[in-house]
Amino acid sequence: MPGELERIAQIKDPFELLRAATQRLAEAQQEVTELARLRRRLIQDLHAQGMSYAQIAQAAGLSRGRIHQIRHTGPAPEGAFLGSGEVIVVTPLRPDPASDRTYVALDDLTTGKRLEELARTFDLSVSYDHVTLDGEIDLNRPGMLVICGPRMSPAMRDAYGKDPVIAWDRDERGWLLRDTRTGAEYRSGQEEEPQRPYDVGYLGRLPRPDGKGHFLAIAGIHPEGSLGVVHLLTTDIGSLWGQVGADRFSVVIGTEYDPDTHEPLRTELLTPVYRHDEDS
Repeated sequence: MPGELERIAQIKDPFELLRAATQRLAEAQQEVTELARLRRRLIQDLHAQGMSYAQIAQAAGLSRGRIHQIRHTGPAPEGAFLGSGEVIVVTPLRPDPASDRTYVALDDLTTGKRLEELARTFDLSVSYDHVTLDGEIDLNRPGMLVICGPRMSPAMRDAYGKDPVIAWDRDERGWLLRDTRTGAEYRSGQEEEPQRPYDVGYLGRLPRPDGKGHFLAIAGIHPEGSLGVVHLLTTDIGSLWGQVGADRFSVVIGTEYDPDTHEPLRTELLTPVYRHDEDS
């Protein structure tokens, strides 16, 4: 923006000028990325509606070759499933029983790292935050990708309570996920007799407490379930984006994993992908 450029150029302090120019450049680069993503998505949507690339090019005043180039280059539209510009990957802190320090569990770290890698493939900037030991986390921010279940955070427990279809519950056997529409219950294989290397996890987009947006929530009954959710995202995010876009939804995901490495071997959708606007 010329006005913003002029404002920055008039800064007298050279270090303040350097900081302002660097910050504005980063913001401009994010804007360019998101505009390119939007442009590519529009072309895909118009083509899916039945328009040929030649018709799109003529209506937009661009060459057919340029439309094909936009269609096949730039950030993929399905990256908007995670957010736009910058996303924040959130993992819970845990107490170290041997000291007064806190740490992020290796399983949570692995899940967060893979979610970060996925986001970066869509040209999204990534930063990190944590759920505190007391379970506190500020959910009223854009781009939140929260890996945390209801047990470790009252804020997340309240957020999950806003889901109109999938509910977290607990009984003498442990935690479970319940489809309130069908009554079906989903439990981890670790609570079965005999035990089996199978876990279930939650994936959903839930409303922020301030009502001014939403965030993505990921949680397994055990860490293997969370890792399975991210594994499914890396392999099937396009399908999920096609079904729900940026709207609110939730689904239960099952994960069969290697008992030695805990790596996901197979993931499956255990419930339909429920759009929450259909339940409001």
